[in-house]
Amino acid sequence: MKPKVYITRKLPSEVVYEIEQHCDINMWEEEDVPVPQEVLEENIKDIDGLYCLLTETIDDSLLQKATKLKVISNMAVGFNNIDVEAATKRGIAVLNTPGVLTETTADLTFALLMATARRLFEAEFFLRDGNWKTWSPMLLTGQDIHGATIGIVGLGRIGEAVARRAKGFGMKILYHNRSRKPDVERELDVEYVEFDDLLRKSDYVVLLTPYTHETKNLISSRELALMKKTSILINTSRGGIVNEAALYDSLQSGVIWGAGLDVFEEEPVSLDHPLLQLPQVVALPHIGSASIQTRLKMARLATDNLVQLLKGKKPEYIVNPNFSENITESVKE
Repeated sequence: MKPKVYITRKLPSEVVYEIEQHCDINMWEEEDVPVPQEVLEENIKDIDGLYCLLTETIDDSLLQKATKLKVISNMAVGFNNIDVEAATKRGIAVLNTPGVLTETTADLTFALLMATARRLFEAEFFLRDGNWKTWSPMLLTGQDIHGATIGIVGLGRIGEAVARRAKGFGMKILYHNRSRKPDVERELDVEYVEFDDLLRKSDYVVLLTPYTHETKNLISSRELALMKKTSILINTSRGGIVNEAALYDSLQSGVIWGAGLDVFEEEPVSLDHPLLQLPQVVALPHIGSASIQTRLKMARLATDNLVQLLKGKKPEYIVNPNFSENITESVKE
């Protein structure tokens, strides 16, 4: 018998076909609506594998209902939607999809930086609303990007890719990371600085760090007060890393100049969220990896991860710390 798999969102047909070659599947058919929790609770009871997205909360109470579950394949790099500790205790492998979205997310990060700095969306609305009557010397003036200082918090794959783009704009590149990267410093001409120094010196502070207990509210009132009044904060990592109430107060009072946000603490973000009322905020609906090519690569990698594990093989990308072969051995039994 083929292992049973539940897919929490409608996937492209070619990806579904690949999974069907190895598994019996049941899939939530609503493309743009997350699976209701009660539906997920019912379907998780007797499946071997779960293919999910960041929109699903896979917590301990849900996992208690899973009697046969061996693997959770998350179509994302991040996995803060999954209680990894609870999964590990139950011998359930948690898999993710790093690497394939690096360049696409770096593209979006730099595009968001540019759109915020040059007030592109504000300018478009200004034109479309019929407010462009004449040329004016200081009309919709923004901040320069070329020659400015960018501070990257979290120099992982995406951080390095953003640094390469910044280098092309002649920017001075600072970074802060849990550990220094001498090879990258030499290759990309980037400078390691302490976190507070990065905030003080940067014209653009770009957050590319994972969401953890340590990085929750990493940017709050104290940190924002260290930044330049002309500085711009860019977050394409995870919501919750920025204290949104503190950011709103800082923007409204002129502590910093602007912010570009692709992620929010609660998603989808409410239309009456205070940050959405500020013209100096560019807000996007979590589209960091949203190119056709990259999303298909993510879907296929999540599929490969899932199938490999269910065949008793160890996939390349495993989130569980100290993952041991006994999980894959249990799959073979």
